[in-house]
Amino acid sequence: MRRVLILGSTGSIGTQALDVIRSNPDRFEVVGLSAGSNRALLGAQAAEFGVEATALGADEAEQLVRDVEADVVLNGITGSVGLGPTLAALEAGRVLALANKESLIVGGDLVTARAQPGQIVPVDSEHSAIAQALRSGEHAEVRRLVLTASGGPFRGRTRASLADVTPAEALAHPTWDMGRVVTTNSATLVNKGLEVIEAHLLFGVPYSDIDVVVHPQSIVHSMVEFVDGSTIAQASPPDMRLPISLGLDWPHRVAGVGRPLDWTVVSSWTFEPLDISAFPAVRLAKHVGRAGGTYPAVFNAANEQAVDAFHEGRLSFLGIVDTVERIVDAHEAPTELTRETLADAERWARDAADRAIAASAR
Repeated sequence: MRRVLILGSTGSIGTQALDVIRSNPDRFEVVGLSAGSNRALLGAQAAEFGVEATALGADEAEQLVRDVEADVVLNGITGSVGLGPTLAALEAGRVLALANKESLIVGGDLVTARAQPGQIVPVDSEHSAIAQALRSGEHAEVRRLVLTASGGPFRGRTRASLADVTPAEALAHPTWDMGRVVTTNSATLVNKGLEVIEAHLLFGVPYSDIDVVVHPQSIVHSMVEFVDGSTIAQASPPDMRLPISLGLDWPHRVAGVGRPLDWTVVSSWTFEPLDISAFPAVRLAKHVGRAGGTYPAVFNAANEQAVDAFHEGRLSFLGIVDTVERIVDAHEAPTELTRETLADAERWARDAADRAIAASAR
């Protein structure tokens, strides 16, 4: 029986994790729950699973991690506010099932320095796929990682054709049902850029050996290419319950958590190169990742401001990544990486992005 603490229990990852646990009561026990602001749903979840330890907001979630005895902490919080709970889980020696990619990307060396080997289990479908595929060989045998991207709602569009994209169009993702920020990030491919940084930090593979390929069917979730020419891919219908279940009980598999592919039905899987002219976010993310320090935090914070501005009608779709690049280029990193310098860099990036957005609207 694994004792599970779920952070972000009322969001997409959290509710699906509770689905997995609900179907496997002899395997998992919920010992704590946290939510951002949805007090009513949090209360209902706590009542259903008999949980007394609950928290609202990231600060309370961080304290909950320190106070509650758990075998695994599932961090499904959205945004860089998840950094504190991530660090708390690692410092407490818990297995960290990480869906909150921003905390790893923003925290960088602060997070990796605290993590013991195998302590962080990725929950993103792409990184879960890579973790599964990596069990086929040793680290020295890896030639490259290949992250797949659905291409979002604008796959195949030229840069010029994206100038007048509306928020409603950006939220019409063909495969996944996600929140506003993540869905928009999938449309700009900022999300895939963040995942490239995450892959580097999780698996220790150089950025030059991490590639992105567009796979609109979202069946192959990512691949590992080995030095002998073999490529190991993880394939399954798009359903986050599978990587969530692996995160909760890694490396063991939970029977029946997902449906298998139907090999009796004719189907086609296609793979296309990424158009870096129309979608420059991955290139920019690699640059930011190599720079390290506070640059990923600036990248992430500026993007969040730009996404809000886009949905409020103050910035064009193309202006999102253009604004992020402008802020990254203007950033001067501090000499030391701490939670305080990260917070300062994020505040600077948000202010700088807001000023740049306001100036562009004049």
